[in-house]
Amino acid sequence: MKKEKFAFDKTNYIMLAIGMAIIILGFLLMSGSGTTSSEFNPDIFSVRRIKVAPIISLIGFVFMIFAVLHKPNNGKE
Repeated sequence: MKKEKFAFDKTNYIMLAIGMAIIILGFLLMSGSGTTSSEFNPDIFSVRRIKVAPIISLIGFVFMIFAVLHKPNNGKE
């Protein structure tokens, strides 16, 4: 019986899920209350929202690109 070959294997899907979780974490770190017309919130310029969260999201996107480009191991070397 011939086994079908898929573009992704189990490790690719696990890596994609990890990358998506990292991206979601970055977006959650960016979220928070904003500034209204009657009150200024200085938290919108915090280091967490301006530097840390976008870097974490970028790492997640790079990890997902790596997960897509990762060649599945077919057992043939």
